[in-house]
Amino acid sequence: MATSLKIDDTLKGRVQHLAGQRRRTPHWIMLEAIRQYVEREEARESFRQEALASWSAYRETGQHLTGQEARAWLNTWGTDDEKAVPECHE
Repeated sequence: MATSLKIDDTLKGRVQHLAGQRRRTPHWIMLEAIRQYVEREEARESFRQEALASWSAYRETGQHLTGQEARAWLNTWGTDDEKAVPECHE
């Protein structure tokens, strides 16, 4: 898919300067920037959808962990006394 991109002269100069520093083409720099942006936004949307699903499940069931319970569990990660995931409760 061929797509043209119009950018102002200042941004164009910045891209060209960075491309020279990185020994990459301006095209590569722009593609990489777009790829990273899209990946970041997809991850953000996935997190948002997961949060909405969690909120919906909580409203339906009342099942949850408190912040203190979650922190206590997470604080055991990577230790000799690592705990299993705690059970949710009402």
